[in-house]
Amino acid sequence: MKNYIKLALTAAIAAGSWSGVQAADVSPLLTEEPQMAESKSGWEFNVAPYFWMAGLSGDTSQFGLPTVHMDADFGDILSNLDFAFMAAGEARNDRFSVIGDVIYTKLSADGETPFGFLADDVDVTTSSFSGLLGVGYAVLDGPEGHLDVVGGIKVWSVETTISFNGGLLGGIEREDSATWVDGMVGLRGKYSLTPEIYLTGWGLVGAGGADVDWDVALGLGYDFNDRISAIAGYRALGVDYSDDGFLFDAVQQGPILGVSIKF
Repeated sequence: MKNYIKLALTAAIAAGSWSGVQAADVSPLLTEEPQMAESKSGWEFNVAPYFWMAGLSGDTSQFGLPTVHMDADFGDILSNLDFAFMAAGEARNDRFSVIGDVIYTKLSADGETPFGFLADDVDVTTSSFSGLLGVGYAVLDGPEGHLDVVGGIKVWSVETTISFNGGLLGGIEREDSATWVDGMVGLRGKYSLTPEIYLTGWGLVGAGGADVDWDVALGLGYDFNDRISAIAGYRALGVDYSDDGFLFDAVQQGPILGVSIKF
C-alpha cells in the first residue's frame, strides 16, 4: 500500500510539474497574440464621395473674342450649378499612400464684357473636369494623425460656351475647349481632436500646361464608427490657363460636404 501511495504522489508531482511547464510555455503566446493583432499591416482603402457647392469667378475668352468676366457667387450657386460629381480616394500602407480626386462640374453664369457696349449681357456655360493622381509619404506619423508630402499629376479638360446678348455682338455664340496636364506638389494631413472629431486638409500647387494651378481645403470630420465618417469644410481651387486664343483663368470655391467610407 505504501508503494502505491508513493507512486501516486510521484505521479501527482510529475503532473503538476508538467502542467506548470505547459502554463509557462502557453502564457507568453497568449500575451503575444493581441500585440500582433494590434500592429498595422497591409493596405487600407478610403473612398469619399462629396458635394462641393462651388461658385465660379474669373475670366474666359476664345476665338479671339473679347474677354468675358464670369461671376457666380455663393448666393447664386444653386441656380448656377447644372451638374456635379466629385469623389476622392486613398490607399494607405504605413507611411506610404496613393491618392486620387475627380471633379466634374457644369456651371452656368452671367458674364460682362469690357465697358459694357459690346453686349448687354453674356451667358457663360463652363464644363470642367479635373482628375488628380498622386503619391504621398508621411513625414509626421503618430496616433493623433499624419502629415504627408504629396506629388502627382492633374489632368484638366475645360469646355466653355459664350453667348452674347444685345449690343454689337448680340446673337453670337461660340464654343471652345482645351485639355492639359499639370504637375502638383504639396501637403495633406489629418489630426484627431478627440476620438471622434478630426481635422483634415490639404494644400497643393503646380504648373505645366497652366501657368499656375492650386488647390486648398480644410474640413472637420466626425467618425460614426471605424468605417464611416462625415466631413464638412471649405475648398478653393484656381487655375490660369491660356493657349492659342483660349483663356480660362478662374477660381472655384465654396462649402464642401462628404462621406468617408473605409474598408
